[in-house]
Amino acid sequence: MKTKLFFAATLLIASFACKKDECYDCHYDGPNGEVELGEFCGDAAEDQENTPYVDSTGSYEVHCGEH
Repeated sequence: MKTKLFFAATLLIASFACKKDECYDCHYDGPNGEVELGEFCGDAAEDQENTPYVDSTGSYEVHCGEH
């Protein structure tokens, strides 16, 4: 019984860890259309969305995934 409980707990923890490391294609909408930034996973994708992309034409909100 302890083995089954340990296995179930391990699967539960792993499922939460996997969701955090999901990967997304990120882009921003520039003056000439959508610009792809590439694929980012986990915290890196969240960091991309929380930090504007800045270039010589301005500052743009980054979108990752289907948001």
